[in-house]
Order: sequence, then structure tokens, then C-alpha cells
Amino acid sequence: MREILVVDDNAINRQLAVYLLKRGGYSVREADSGREALEILETHTPDIILLDIQLPEMDGVEILRRIREKSSTKHLKVVALTAHSMHGDRERFESAGFDGYLAKPIEPKTFAKQIFEIWKS
Repeated sequence: MREILVVDDNAINRQLAVYLLKRGGYSVREADSGREALEILETHTPDIILLDIQLPEMDGVEILRRIREKSSTKHLKVVALTAHSMHGDRERFESAGFDGYLAKPIEPKTFAKQIFEIWKS
């Protein structure tokens, strides 16, 4: 079973993502901060990470930079999961090194399929 790490400090957003992904057949771990996500990555290797951009202490771009620095995690697919949905945001996050971009609010009917499409790419 494919495993996804969902990193979001908003409990409602995180719970919705986890629910939809589990319903879509994925195994899911969750973290509410960048620090917790990096700790999880010390012992687990998910297939994909959904990473909120606006997190306390350290933002998603900084977390991505730390993920890409380590040889054990630099290959992981990391998707920006963000409320930043203005013109140019997708390009900005993809140029920062994210493998994909999903805007919030999450669209329940298509969320698991969107993850699968990013996974395939």
C-alpha cells in the first residue's frame, strides 16, 4: 500500500486530507509541523509528502530544502498543499523544487485522483 505523509498545522484540513486519502486506499501518516515531519522522515519513507506552505516555526519551502539536502529523502515526491492560489504561485512552488501543487480548499471529489496523477508524473 502506498504511504503518504500529510503535513498541515490546521487540524481540520489535515483530518479531511487524511480521511479522503484513506478512503482512496492510501496509508497515511500525519504531522502538524515541519519539525514533526522531519522527525518522521528519520524513520519512515513515505511515497509522497503533501506539505502545507504556511507552517509555524519553518515554512514549507524551508522544509522542502531540508528534505532535498538529505540523500535518504531527496528523491521523495513533495507536493505543495497550500491556500496560496494566486497567479504564478504554482510556478513559484514548482521552481522551488516541489513536484506538484494542490490548492486549498481541497476538492473532496477529485483529491485522491489528483494525488495519483502527481504520483504518476
